[in-house]
Amino acid sequence: MDKSQNLKLQRIANSVRLGIIEGVYSAGCGHPGGSLSIADVITYLYFEEMNVDPENPKMENRDRFVLSKGHTAPALYSVLAERGFFDKSELKTLRKTESRLQGHPDMKGTPGVDMSTGSLGLGISAACGMALSAKAYGKDYRVYTILGDGESEEGQVWEAAMFAAHYKLDNLVAVLDLNGLQIDGKITEVMNPTPHDEKFLAFGWNVIVIDGHNFDEIESAFKAARTVKGKPTVIISKSVKGKGVSYMENACEWHGQAPKEDLYNVAIADLTAIGESLK
Repeated sequence: MDKSQNLKLQRIANSVRLGIIEGVYSAGCGHPGGSLSIADVITYLYFEEMNVDPENPKMENRDRFVLSKGHTAPALYSVLAERGFFDKSELKTLRKTESRLQGHPDMKGTPGVDMSTGSLGLGISAACGMALSAKAYGKDYRVYTILGDGESEEGQVWEAAMFAAHYKLDNLVAVLDLNGLQIDGKITEVMNPTPHDEKFLAFGWNVIVIDGHNFDEIESAFKAARTVKGKPTVIISKSVKGKGVSYMENACEWHGQAPKEDLYNVAIADLTAIGESLK
């Protein structure tokens, strides 16, 4: 990836992070930590990797995306707004009554959302079904899903992993957001699901490990996944929970709460400073 494109994506991802904070602050609740940690990967998906059209969100041959860790909907909504599926001003309606942007993604109400998610483990299972459907009907769209590392403690995730390998779903790419923290603390202390790479390899997946905040590595991983035949790919994205906001980084207490005005101002200042450094 050339430097200008890399810089452009960094700027977009920073704007996505600003949208996350705006939405969660306006709602007075939500999940900022894990939303911020996936901002770079989800930016790359919507601005480089996936075939999508904001003017035609339901086009038949579009690539599909499923946010399996549905509580990080603020990240999905922010990138959809950034991509032009709806106006950015709508981010401030997050979780409000009658808003299209509810606490978990709603495929019936929100432009660009392909699957309603919330219960952990269900998203990757739905993505498997979409990928199998594409195979069955001879479609060439690809399916992408983002999982949480805490979510990988769910047995259904591993049933889906077995399913995807059995049906040779090489049109499926799962991203596991490995930020190391969940609502109750470190994943290794709550219910240790590691080593993820060895587990997915044992289930028959192609495994790629990256720095989830490095666009060169992100690009290389998705390009490599396109070359793999006969098996699904998982990209294990090592990330920082709360990335970009000083007091949220690596702090599990920001898994599921919104900042008050003083800390909102700090978050906006942090991200604005990052934005200035990218000019």
